[in-house]
Amino acid sequence: MTSVEFKFHSSLSTLHSTFKKMELLTLTNLSPAKGARKKKKRVGRGIGSGHGKTSTRGQKGQHARNSVSPGFEGGQTPLFRRLPKLRGKGKGAMPLGPTRKEYGIVNLSQLDRLAAGSVVDAASLRASGLVKGRWDGLRVLGVGEITKPLTVRAEHFTATAAEKIQAAGGTIEVIVKVNYSGRKPKEVATTTEA
Repeated sequence: MTSVEFKFHSSLSTLHSTFKKMELLTLTNLSPAKGARKKKKRVGRGIGSGHGKTSTRGQKGQHARNSVSPGFEGGQTPLFRRLPKLRGKGKGAMPLGPTRKEYGIVNLSQLDRLAAGSVVDAASLRASGLVKGRWDGLRVLGVGEITKPLTVRAEHFTATAAEKIQAAGGTIEVIVKVNYSGRKPKEVATTTEA
């Protein structure tokens, strides 16, 4: 047997043993990767464990007695007091939590692809695939040019977008949603090209 043949046979046997070790992954032999599940540290279970008696807290002192409240930074002004508080629903308040509004964005260059004289609203834009995802309202931006007269219904228009739509002979309709706070919504008139 030549050295080349011997190498070929040895590589074949290595391959064969590797395939033997590999088994089909099924629900019966699933297991997490090594080190993925770490055991919980059990303290206070006797001196033989190395974590008994003082339960890894050392002897005496503030930290041994479980008296440090969460967020306490040793007298330094804690993080929750260092950060600014933006309260309420005013213009200065950050859009966080349940009052946050996410808007679907559409540019005039995208609207120009639609047929002239069509009514453009959230449903038609979703159907045409121009906007996707979940959002609370539609915002029309003035990026690009529009050459066709369209009737556009949205919650918000930039000043540039409104000017360009009207200049092309189109109409803008601002959708005013019902305000549940008890305040009267701002009156917004529908404007058309005269």
